Amino acid sequence: MREIHVYDLIVVGGGPGGYTAALYAARAGLDTLVLEKLSAGGQMALTEEIDNYPGFEEGIDGFTLAEKMQQQAERFGAKSAYAQVERMDLTASPKVLETSEGTFHARTVVLATGANPRELGLPYEAALTGRGIAYCAACDGMRYKGKTVVVVGGGNSAAADAMLLSRIAQKVILVHRRDTLRATKVYHAPLMQAENLEFRWNSVVTELLHEDKLTGVKVKNLHTGEEDTIPCDGVFISVGRKPATELVQGQLELDRSGYIIADETTATNLPGVYAVGDVRTKPLRQVVTAVADGATAVHMAEEFLAGGV
Repeated sequence: MREIHVYDLIVVGGGPGGYTAALYAARAGLDTLVLEKLSAGGQMALTEEIDNYPGFEEGIDGFTLAEKMQQQAERFGAKSAYAQVERMDLTASPKVLETSEGTFHARTVVLATGANPRELGLPYEAALTGRGIAYCAACDGMRYKGKTVVVVGGGNSAAADAMLLSRIAQKVILVHRRDTLRATKVYHAPLMQAENLEFRWNSVVTELLHEDKLTGVKVKNLHTGEEDTIPCDGVFISVGRKPATELVQGQLELDRSGYIIADETTATNLPGVYAVGDVRTKPLRQVVTAVADGATAVHMAEEFLAGGV
């Protein structure tokens, strides 16, 4: 039988956390492979302009930043394979990852599979993403400085987005299907006091109005059935996220929202398995926090490979 190749570390997901882990691992002399199903960058690659990642005073688009991260990791010897991971046995030794391009084995695994924003499911939503539709106020809010924006949602993410945008936009309209926010009480008073913030309670967005970019939305009152049009420059959809953790259910501990339970060490409940970036439990999901996770995960993996925990 042919002897299997066992990598020191396999990274699942080629976003900023994944390629930072690959960079640190390769520079540390670890035999490293990144498994990515599409292209480098993950959600970051869809962002037209990133202004809050240090070192780029004029900003940088997410696709270019992703390419730079991949090239930097590969410069030190990290390998990339474009493959869809279909099954993982993270309890095995070595760990087994079955993919569309064959089976891979590793002593340690870094999971950087990310989380996708939940969509409203309206026609043209995908086509208008980046042209008026956004899912992250911290990422894209400054593009709407002095303009009118709509925030859809009523949880903590929507409340935080509305607060941030109220300091940037001329007017913010928060559309929520209930008559009170689900967000924790700490957000309520500041939102009510924001002079440029308007609430549309018991309402849902039913249509995205557009030409070559978004021009407004239609909103329906769930109690009266009445519809009206809100002209706006942008819509921030904050109705939750979906962590990509389907493949690890039953193996790793997940929280109630489906995120992998891992603290600032990025260590999961399985030895030699680490979760980085948007897929793990954490208070802030940004490019800069993902890359920090990637560096931490490799430090922990090195300790594990050296015989530690």
